[in-house]
Amino acid sequence: MSDARTPLIAGNWKMNSMTASGAELAAAISAGASEVSAELLVCPPAILIAPVSAALSEGVALGAQDCHAAESGAHTGDISAEMLADSGCAYVIVGHSERRADHGETNEQVCAKAEAAHRAGIRAVICVGETESERDSGDTLVVISKQLSGSIPAAANAENTVVAYEPVWAIGTGRTPTNDEAQAVHAHIREALVASHGEAVSAGMRLLYGGSMKPDNALGLLAQRDIDGGLIGGASLKAADFLAIAASCP
Repeated sequence: MSDARTPLIAGNWKMNSMTASGAELAAAISAGASEVSAELLVCPPAILIAPVSAALSEGVALGAQDCHAAESGAHTGDISAEMLADSGCAYVIVGHSERRADHGETNEQVCAKAEAAHRAGIRAVICVGETESERDSGDTLVVISKQLSGSIPAAANAENTVVAYEPVWAIGTGRTPTNDEAQAVHAHIREALVASHGEAVSAGMRLLYGGSMKPDNALGLLAQRDIDGGLIGGASLKAADFLAIAASCP
């Protein structure tokens, strides 16, 4: 992790929590935010954005798990980036592997959603990652390169975009790549960003690791040169675990 990049620990709550439990979790995270140097972000289900926002302190950012590419229109069940911004969100996750797999989202659709986030003035957390079969066949970097080139808008920069590498085979499984393996992919992402967006953008853009990051493995992962934080799933549902991961940032 570079001293030039503020670490970001982001919690993706996925389809979990109810109004009371979500507000309680947000309040508990807020209570410990002053004890860590990392920037904290929580991304609850859309229906919980309002109560979670009310329970958060100024030291914790609010985000969403997805958005539609359009500003408004006949898109039943969808939420625009402008609506998220109006609700107090500063970030939105786009292209999570579960969206890509469960909803068939393409790189082009992910890019359009990231552009929508930029249009609305919120930061896009763009996710990339390979499946187990792709890793086993030696195609990890090829897959990542294709996702990066197709998913990251041309106007992306260090202020409006974060990239999260989440090996699909590690999400919720308890498996993780070794620290060196994770660093190798993050280094590849940073080099790809140099080629596509320039040295300055690449040097400033935060790259997160996602995929079974926990308090007991966070220290080693977060010590890697090109890993600037984590996109946390299951461990973000327990305030103590989430804050312990944040406390592991150098």
